[in-house]
Amino acid sequence: MDRRAASVVPTPDMYALVRPLAFTLSPASAHAAGMAVLGPLEHVAPLREAVRALLRVGDPRLATRVLGLDFATPVGLAAGFDKNARRARALASLGFGHVELGTVTARPQAPNPAPNLFRLPGDRALVNRLGFPNDGARGVCARIARVKGEIGAPVGVSIGKSRAVGIDPIEPAIADYLESFAEARAVADFVVVNVSSPNTKDLRAMQGAELARALLSAIASANGAPGGPRRVPLLVKIAPDLGDAELEALLEVVEGCGIDGVVATNTTVARRGLRADAAAIDAIGAGGLSGEPLRARSLEVVARVRARLGKKFAVVGVGGVSRAEHAAAMLRAGADLVQIYTGFVYEGPGAASAIARGLVETLDRERLASIRDLAPA
Repeated sequence: MDRRAASVVPTPDMYALVRPLAFTLSPASAHAAGMAVLGPLEHVAPLREAVRALLRVGDPRLATRVLGLDFATPVGLAAGFDKNARRARALASLGFGHVELGTVTARPQAPNPAPNLFRLPGDRALVNRLGFPNDGARGVCARIARVKGEIGAPVGVSIGKSRAVGIDPIEPAIADYLESFAEARAVADFVVVNVSSPNTKDLRAMQGAELARALLSAIASANGAPGGPRRVPLLVKIAPDLGDAELEALLEVVEGCGIDGVVATNTTVARRGLRADAAAIDAIGAGGLSGEPLRARSLEVVARVRARLGKKFAVVGVGGVSRAEHAAAMLRAGADLVQIYTGFVYEGPGAASAIARGLVETLDRERLASIRDLAPA
């Protein structure tokens, strides 16, 4: 083991010792500290390659091709962790099969008022109401362009609506998304249209069939315009809180709008079944809940999306994944790829590698030739 790599990337047992100390910091301070710790990995190529070699799980049975892209492992990093693409190379070196950066908006914007990020350790969950803070699509995508050839894994860029732009009428919101899309498509391997964060006013209304059709059709048309820039795979990220009829209506739009897939799911506004004290939950207030309490609903939505859309569309499962058995369950439900965020916070920098190793053990135990063999018939 390279000593430089081992000093930067603690083992799961080491992280279990470090985490209580990290959790004495506020969530925002801990995130800032984590990003600072990733700085050497981001900027020192030999160190980054040593860590990549240490954490790479090179079993070819994990490799999969989705959206016309090759993924060394189905385990990726969800949007939201690196909103400004400042640590893309470092994060990819930690064993992720892809990284999704952002969410970016056409206009640079600050976070919603603090405090805006909270932990529920007993539930292995987070609540956030950050509201797409970022440097703006142009600046973030320029940053990605400067390092794209050194990231070493497919890169997704999540785009959202600027807070200052309303949805009535819808045309300014569509123009706002299109501005972000023009920047993202130039650097991304795939683009995710986020219409499901609960932390931007009226954003989730854009999952309604009429507004979703207007928005997604406009982006898909720009994506496939003859003589225009290259076409990129285009996905839409949906909420776990949609009712059955709402979900079916949105998936009907997806089927007809030139969208390539669905990311299921975003955070939830529900607070059911939590171990945390009700008074503490009330004190936190509004925001999107992520982590283990979301897993059952995310699995259900993934299964419904796959059943409705069939094998023609890509499905990315996210919500409550922190161990290999969770990732395997997502793949069995119909996901082509899985993503983690809250699991990364609770399990540490070796999380993606540990999940990948666990998936290899699953393939060995079940005598399967490929990760694709976990997919439903």
